[in-house]
Amino acid sequence: MTPLPSPPPGPGSSVRDLFSLSFSILLLLGSLAPPSALCLDFGYHDNVALHSYLLNVTKSYPDITHLHSIGKSVNGADLWVIKIGKSPVDHVTLRPNIKYVANMHGNEVVGRELLLHLVEMLVTRYGQDDDVTHLLNTTTVHLLPSMNPDGFAASDSTDCDGVQGRFNARNLDLNRNFPDHFQENLAIIQPETHAIVKWIRDTQFVLSANLHGGSLVANYPFDSYPGVMIESKASLSPDNDVFVHLAKAYSFAHATMHNVAKCSADRRAFQDGITNGAAWYPLKGGMQDYNYVRSSCYELTLELSCCKYPPASELPTFWNQNKPALLKFLQQVHMGVKGIVTDENNNGVRDAIIEVEGREGVPFRSSEYGEYWKLLLPGFYKLLVAKSGYDTEVIPFEVKENVVTRLDAMLKLTDSAGRGNNLLSVSTSGQIYGVGRYWSSFLRLIWKCMV
Repeated sequence: MTPLPSPPPGPGSSVRDLFSLSFSILLLLGSLAPPSALCLDFGYHDNVALHSYLLNVTKSYPDITHLHSIGKSVNGADLWVIKIGKSPVDHVTLRPNIKYVANMHGNEVVGRELLLHLVEMLVTRYGQDDDVTHLLNTTTVHLLPSMNPDGFAASDSTDCDGVQGRFNARNLDLNRNFPDHFQENLAIIQPETHAIVKWIRDTQFVLSANLHGGSLVANYPFDSYPGVMIESKASLSPDNDVFVHLAKAYSFAHATMHNVAKCSADRRAFQDGITNGAAWYPLKGGMQDYNYVRSSCYELTLELSCCKYPPASELPTFWNQNKPALLKFLQQVHMGVKGIVTDENNNGVRDAIIEVEGREGVPFRSSEYGEYWKLLLPGFYKLLVAKSGYDTEVIPFEVKENVVTRLDAMLKLTDSAGRGNNLLSVSTSGQIYGVGRYWSSFLRLIWKCMV
């Protein structure tokens, strides 16, 4: 049977057909693309919009995100943290926690927006991008877009170099508000600082960065040094080689940070885009040193924009410049050595002292589950594990390129006759970090007696 011929197209039929085809293509593309709650614009988001955006993300991606407040600002604004990763609420043995904190100074705003776009990138590329998927399957990422929401609300969007909004609502600088390793800090602890201290006490972070503005450089510990701080001079930590590596990992993955460019004629340039904190200018009470000394976490301070509050039209450029570096830095958590410290009954030992020979002075501690991490470059090392009441263990090991060495340690109770090799008499529940130089000498004595 011969089919009937199609009727000739009527007026406007070609327009309808084109519309129908375009709509079908959009539906097809939508079915292929990963789901998105987002389409985040490049603009500045106030505290209400910030919370609304993060809430929408967690509703759209409930399996890999968790939103919670770690505390409140002076004026009662929540400090929202979003956790991103596979099973983000559950503790997974030896899965490291890493974090970014932004907007500590309320008028330094680029980092705040970068973290919102980082959220979008991580959740939408999970399952699509190999690097993002591997990171979130093996790591839990914690993002705090605004540590100082009160300061942000008080900031002047036209002020590029000033200080309006820098401080919290009590006019105090939050990056001078932490207990210091070398200096006595008499500043009254602020609610925002207290929230951070409790957060890192409750969560064993391994790697972290604090996002600032006003320069373009990756800054690493120490920020202070013993004695009167009247000049800029290097104050190097026992893990200086690791910190230099971490700083360069960010600066060389950044589009321009490593190019030794000055923000302006009256500002200094930084070789490779990195600097030791005290060599730039010394300060006491900084957050990066506190993380490193008090919570066994390697933290940098990243200065990401010459202008503290640049026009919103420049945000796409900042995102493109920093996007590879933000991911590259987080990936550095998978290096060095990690393991679990247990007793003879296979129970995790909390607060065991973890030291690597030649790096004494800033002892790390095992977590509540007995876990520990030390970021190290390839090489041969010796690990010391000590806790009061137990024999001290010294274990040689090797770190290879692109591989994390797994090294567990079992501590045996010192016998009642005192015949064990336990030389640790310092209480592990006290604040021993404030006497680092004495602790360093003590650990050197242990090495001399045991190795």
